Amino acid sequence: MNLRTYIEGRLGSRKILLMTHVIVGYPSLDANWRMLEQMERADVDLVELQMPFSEPIADGPVFARANQEALKQGLSTDQYFDFMTRATERFGFPHLMMGYYNTVFRLTHRTFCERLSRSGGAGFIVPDLPIEEYHDLAPLSETHGLTPIALFTPTNTDARLAEIGSHGRGFVYGVARRGVTGKPTDLKAGIDALVARYRAAADVPLALGFGIGGGDDVRQLHGSCEIAIVGSALLEHWENGGEGEYADFLQELQKARF
Repeated sequence: MNLRTYIEGRLGSRKILLMTHVIVGYPSLDANWRMLEQMERADVDLVELQMPFSEPIADGPVFARANQEALKQGLSTDQYFDFMTRATERFGFPHLMMGYYNTVFRLTHRTFCERLSRSGGAGFIVPDLPIEEYHDLAPLSETHGLTPIALFTPTNTDARLAEIGSHGRGFVYGVARRGVTGKPTDLKAGIDALVARYRAAADVPLALGFGIGGGDDVRQLHGSCEIAIVGSALLEHWENGGEGEYADFLQELQKARF
């Protein structure tokens, strides 16, 4: 799938796209499936399927605990790819593997790309892998029709952003603030300047994540970026209010795109 073409096409009918997040195996694979069904009802645009890892360095307390619980329940690499296969065959939105490099390294770059491609994945987000360390992962991704998603962070210098941005494919993932996922982000505090720095560094669509907590946040990003990423807030609604509250929150996010 050409992610950039897909994103630009979807923007013809909405002001911003919505990318959501599932940690595969938490609280269960059955619950994950019901989450995806609710995402389909809300017509989300893209979904990250996170492969659990024991040391998820970019994740805050909510996601870190969920990763540990999924592993404690025995979620395996095979189960992850089986779930992705079922999901991509059933749901029409693009699915991106999100995870950490240890998993990719253990599988080997070639096997990782082969398995992700066979499972229907559109690409991957590996936040702890610097672009200099991709080596043959980049050409193997292209061979298998996968899009590696580059990450921008506020601590990157402008020169570093330009270097990362030169490798941007599909879209780039812009981190909205320092720190890990989950903590609310004040989108009124310097976000315009940060987005301007990110914009100057890449000519592909921009996604913004980390601390996007509801419909008001999504609306505030209209005109700033092409994709709003919501992860921890979704899981918190599932944990606090079950599937009903989760579905209501997704509908709030869905309405905020227009």
